[in-house]
Amino acid sequence: MLVRAFVPAHITAFFVPRFHHDPLQAGSLGAGVNLSKGTTVFLSVENGLERHIHIAFNGEPVKREEAVISYSVAEELVPPYFEGEVEVWQYFDFPNGYGFGNSAGGALGTALVLSYRFGGTWLRAGQIAHRQEVLNKGGLGDVIAQLTGGIEVRVKPGAPGYGVVDNLFFEDFRVLVVPLGRLSTREVLDGDVIAAIEREGSAALERLFSDPRPERMMTLARAFAERTGLLVGELLELAREIDRVLSNPSSMIMLGRGLFALVRPSEIEGVKGLLSDLEVPFDIVEVHSGKPEVGRWVG
Repeated sequence: MLVRAFVPAHITAFFVPRFHHDPLQAGSLGAGVNLSKGTTVFLSVENGLERHIHIAFNGEPVKREEAVISYSVAEELVPPYFEGEVEVWQYFDFPNGYGFGNSAGGALGTALVLSYRFGGTWLRAGQIAHRQEVLNKGGLGDVIAQLTGGIEVRVKPGAPGYGVVDNLFFEDFRVLVVPLGRLSTREVLDGDVIAAIEREGSAALERLFSDPRPERMMTLARAFAERTGLLVGELLELAREIDRVLSNPSSMIMLGRGLFALVRPSEIEGVKGLLSDLEVPFDIVEVHSGKPEVGRWVG
């Protein structure tokens, strides 16, 4: 029996970290968008004489120290009585470390396929994935956002069942993504910039509540990125170039060295032409509304 799950990539527009001694109550406030591309996870299980769990990224097996979060999720969800081979294959549409929630996508996708195969619930799968993300500093709010879908606003921090997420209404938007490099979530959350993130993120969230529209989210995201000092230099210059052909400002992917923007259909050809001329990598994808997908796979 082969099981497949798809978890949307998630871009954070702005955020406020909320730490807690209980990882299920830790999380983040903020806003972001889920994408039609993301992480696809396959599960293969065969009975045997010994218990083995194997995880692979994009077809290449990885050791436990290279995938601590996903291995921890798997070890928690594979029943203690089970003996045999458990193979989890994770495929990512975007590079790891670029701010697309791959760590959470792999953790949640692994939790979903194992829960589907061995029994469980969406809530428990989400809580296990979130807890391992927090404990291993993979992220704070991606799991609950990916479970919600759409253009989301995290209004109470915490794991699924603890945190609260709302959605913005939207229409006729695509998402432009410009992935340019890695940025360590761990280093940012441990750095001096955290005070500015908390101050500016809280202000942005309050202003979004008073005018809850995607266009407003992008304006606030851009102000957040600049005022925290995260969006600077060549990345800021590129954002200003993109702004020339769009009706809404672009902003920085949190946390990655890249940009994103909400694009109307009439603006797609213009931004494609601009970025092609600049020889900058980019993609334009749909917003993924609703839950991740999981079920039996016949390929």
